[in-house]
Amino acid sequence: MAHAAADSIKKVTQELGGKSANIILEGADFQRAVTIGVFSCFSNAGQSCNAPTRMLVPQGRLDEVLEIAKAAAAKMVPGDPALEITRLGPVASKAQFDRIQAVLNVGIAEGAQLLVGGPGKPEGIGSGWYVRPTIFIHAHNGMRIAREEIFGPVLTILTYRDEEDAIAQANDSDYGLSGYVWGQLEDARRVARRLRTGMVHINGAGMDFNAPFGGYRQSGNGREWGLEGFEEFLETKALVGFGV
Repeated sequence: MAHAAADSIKKVTQELGGKSANIILEGADFQRAVTIGVFSCFSNAGQSCNAPTRMLVPQGRLDEVLEIAKAAAAKMVPGDPALEITRLGPVASKAQFDRIQAVLNVGIAEGAQLLVGGPGKPEGIGSGWYVRPTIFIHAHNGMRIAREEIFGPVLTILTYRDEEDAIAQANDSDYGLSGYVWGQLEDARRVARRLRTGMVHINGAGMDFNAPFGGYRQSGNGREWGLEGFEEFLETKALVGFGV
């Protein structure tokens, strides 16, 4: 789109993808933060640009996190969206299904371990492009599963040593659309201010149409929503000496 608009110098607002980090600090309610983090990642079958697909947790709390994450993932039952028990629908197309399967295999080949899920369709489902809800563990931020937008129900759990390490890993990305921080309010605010991303949700706060929506770097340019969204449609004119 940007190339197509360049010749005539058209202004373009682009809301693109993301690989959003979800930092869970020591002072967080881990049961709530991890559970909501899993549900949010898998919502819409993972096909959300601002999904929290990288969960960063303290090294010393990993075992606790994995237990909570596994229990949360078990509740994401795939199947017919018309059934009340269903919590996970199919992805958009065969092409997207095939792409996700390829990335899952890459994650395994790179040495990450599966906590739940993996390649293939969920058990008992033959038709439809359903992906098994998948969580990778023992991964690092250099792996493709931690750097590429997969756009499917795939979560990568990473560990950090301290707050500085968490911020560094979160910002070590080609993307910068959204971010998430859980913890004591002052701690979460402090970390949120340092994330290089267009939006940060603190302690589970939802979307706000009064706030601008958009990202940094390969997550696009320009903003939607809020005053900034209106300003994308405007041109500025200066009247110099108007009052003289």
